[in-house]
Amino acid sequence: MKILLTGANGYIGMRLLPQLLELGHTVVCLVRDNNRFSIDKETKKKIAIIEVDFLQEFQDNLIPKDVEIAYYLIHSMSSSTSDFDDKEAQSAKLFNKYMEKTKVKQVIYLSGIVNDEKLSKHLNSRKNVENILYQGNFNLTVLRAGIIVGSGSSSFEIIRDLCEKLPFMITPKWVLTKTQPIAIRDVIEFLIKVIGNKDTYANSFDIGGPDVLTYKEMLQQYAKARGFTNRIFTVPIMTPKLSSYWLYFVTSTSYKLAINLVDSMKMEVIARDRRLQDLLGIKTHTYTEAIDMAFKKIEQNLVLSSWKDSMVSGRFKKNLGKYIQVPKYGVLKDQKQIKIEDTDKVLENIWKIGGENGWYYANWLWKIRGFLDKLNGGVGLRRGRTHPNRIYTGDSLDFWRVLLADKKKKRLLLFAEMRLPGEAWLEFKIDGNNILHQTATFRPKGLRGRLYWFIILPFHYFIFGGMIRNIAKT
Repeated sequence: MKILLTGANGYIGMRLLPQLLELGHTVVCLVRDNNRFSIDKETKKKIAIIEVDFLQEFQDNLIPKDVEIAYYLIHSMSSSTSDFDDKEAQSAKLFNKYMEKTKVKQVIYLSGIVNDEKLSKHLNSRKNVENILYQGNFNLTVLRAGIIVGSGSSSFEIIRDLCEKLPFMITPKWVLTKTQPIAIRDVIEFLIKVIGNKDTYANSFDIGGPDVLTYKEMLQQYAKARGFTNRIFTVPIMTPKLSSYWLYFVTSTSYKLAINLVDSMKMEVIARDRRLQDLLGIKTHTYTEAIDMAFKKIEQNLVLSSWKDSMVSGRFKKNLGKYIQVPKYGVLKDQKQIKIEDTDKVLENIWKIGGENGWYYANWLWKIRGFLDKLNGGVGLRRGRTHPNRIYTGDSLDFWRVLLADKKKKRLLLFAEMRLPGEAWLEFKIDGNNILHQTATFRPKGLRGRLYWFIILPFHYFIFGGMIRNIAKT
């Protein structure tokens, strides 16, 4: 079948894509920014990629007319704290308009469980999107999931951060809210098995794992699965805003996402029935099993996708393609170069930069810079990296975004997503004479930007000098 995959570079889309290809489907991927589509070149050869922004005007003849199945995996929860519901409604309406020009038979929408009488703004928006999609000229299948647990999922990474960093927690009362977590593996199985299943047409289904747990119990079971204990004390005095700040500073989540998550965590998300599970013959995994599967992927370096690599984890939501040409004029630069002996080894060192491996010199200063960025509302260093030794264009890398990762051309180009009075690039390149070039480029915004550069210039002398020397070591 010819399948349209919206949100292809999101957490779910990146997990779903290889499964669809393995089943022999022809896949057309819709993304807002191809520069952030972090997949390998071999996979890119097997698919068609179309850039579409569902918040922009309709463009005729953009989507192939012969698509048969479409996945709707678009959301805007992390892009705003005020009008994300309007953006989600606008996107759904435009999607319906695009589908009118195709022969699509079925649209599959992954939503959230919306059984509570009083819904959060996030869940109410998901319900509204569902109602809009039901107005389309296609058969809609809606899968409503709760907390999704898997390596790289936002829920899993937040729980992981909290438990690994805080053996003693004073928590808000929403940790006593009940939810029904589901393993990412089960979600993907549901999404695949409903393809072309007429029994699922024009219907909405709840999907969840076998366990109904409070968030507190999820934290405790995670700690137990990891072989340690944590102490959790619940207090009623933490306001939603304080709770959001608590999540933001302790975990790798963005502040906007933290606010919307806290708002939703006050609502119970429990599946009403198991109709779809029985219809498709799917046996879901327990929460503990989901944790074990997640860590097996992490330990084997097989994490396919992470929410941190998506657009929502960074500050710049627009097309990053315009930044791939590093400016030459009106900029300040720190340029260093060194002769190297083993090109392959040095290239491996470059491709391992960031995350747990660090930045090769004065890592404590990098951590301070990340903490200061977090205090200023930036992304900080907590995003890390998805793979320990592989980098794809579009990946997040601590507080950088990968603009270009080309091993054949021996070049890595990063763009800063930290809060700065300007724009910053960091480039590593090995030339034909085995010279490693390391260039930090800064385009300041006004006097404040120039003052910032000259204030940190002494630190650059030591940090960047030590970094290139250690990268060059073999």
